[in-house]
Amino acid sequence: MQKLFKHRFQRALIGLVGASLFFLAAFQFQRREQAHANWNVSTSASRISKLPPTILWAWERPEKLDFIDSQEIGVAFLARTIYLRADRVVSRPRLQPLTVPNGAAVIAVARIESDRPRPPTLSLEQMKEAAAEIAKLGSLPNVRMVQVDFDAAVSERAFYRELLTELRDKLPRSTLLSITALASWCNGDNWLEDLPIDEAVPMLFRMGVERKQFLSQLAAAAGFTSTPCQASAGVSTDEPLAELPQVPRLYVFNPAAWSPDAVEQMMETYKR
Repeated sequence: MQKLFKHRFQRALIGLVGASLFFLAAFQFQRREQAHANWNVSTSASRISKLPPTILWAWERPEKLDFIDSQEIGVAFLARTIYLRADRVVSRPRLQPLTVPNGAAVIAVARIESDRPRPPTLSLEQMKEAAAEIAKLGSLPNVRMVQVDFDAAVSERAFYRELLTELRDKLPRSTLLSITALASWCNGDNWLEDLPIDEAVPMLFRMGVERKQFLSQLAAAAGFTSTPCQASAGVSTDEPLAELPQVPRLYVFNPAAWSPDAVEQMMETYKR
């Protein structure tokens, strides 16, 4: 009798866990559908096409960019760094000054880093807290777009997908959403296709062993297969490309602070 009761209890427990997982999956699917419903592809394409053709990344250093032509150049500045540490979210705001012309197109970037000594739990609570921190950037003055920079490992992709869905839900509808993307994400890997984002920026620098493969692909005029990666590209001043991707928007990183001479040289190298 005791064995029969134990067997029935175990079956009931398994059924309860299965039902919980089913409802969790249904809830997550509903949230993704709602995020996509709030994000209109045609409206997104129209608004993002109004961004300047060249975007300067301004990282964590003092940057004085009031000399740029805001019709031709926008600024994507590191606004916040999010550290995923065990079960915690540590949010560090930008601490360095930034100056841009009035009316310049401004993109607020959030960098996410996973702590190696204390790997993140990637829990639902951690995802929601990280998304809430990043969503604050959408209310900064003159910010047209929020960009997330996260080199998510394969094991972190489900977490990242849910974070972007949550973030899309929290951002104002008028605020665009962008992510940076490893070049490998943009070719032969379709995990970006159904994300509620306006663009993915393939990073064509610091590529390591993949550099030769992807540069050969660009030289052969074969673009990236993933749709979100086809409208922009990211390059660096210290790794100039012989073949420039034919994309509407080019993001440019400079390992040193930007200066009028550096911007002029960059514009000459990457004539748009």
